[in-house]
Amino acid sequence: MLRRSRKATVVDPDLGELTRSRGWWRGSVRLDPHGMVPLAVPGSRAGPDPDAVALARSIQLELDRCRVPLREALDEHRTAYEDAEPAAPGDARPTYASVMVLDGHLTIEIGLAVHWDEEHTLGAHLRGGRLIELSGSVLEP
Repeated sequence: MLRRSRKATVVDPDLGELTRSRGWWRGSVRLDPHGMVPLAVPGSRAGPDPDAVALARSIQLELDRCRVPLREALDEHRTAYEDAEPAAPGDARPTYASVMVLDGHLTIEIGLAVHWDEEHTLGAHLRGGRLIELSGSVLEP
């Protein structure tokens, strides 16, 4: 259950404070082992979308379910930049998490910084415990 505060902020029991800014409800979420990263979820001026908030609460679980396919997708992406060893677990650092509508469905996007492509943030799109795609360039909402 969300509690509304005086300003354009709601407090979620799991996600903490979410504040409306630039068309998104913003807060932060813990992504182990990397710590807290910015979080953005859609919604109206009245409040964040309840389904998006429910999905945001499961970001860590969804990311854990997708670790193997995500590692494989990162390996494939990396080979386009250099002929080197496969990507190591610490090679991709989450920079943000968001819940967005993609192809008509709520989808988790994890922005990833990687050392072999410093000019772009990669976007891991997760839905239903599956990696939908690894996008080569995304912008933080």
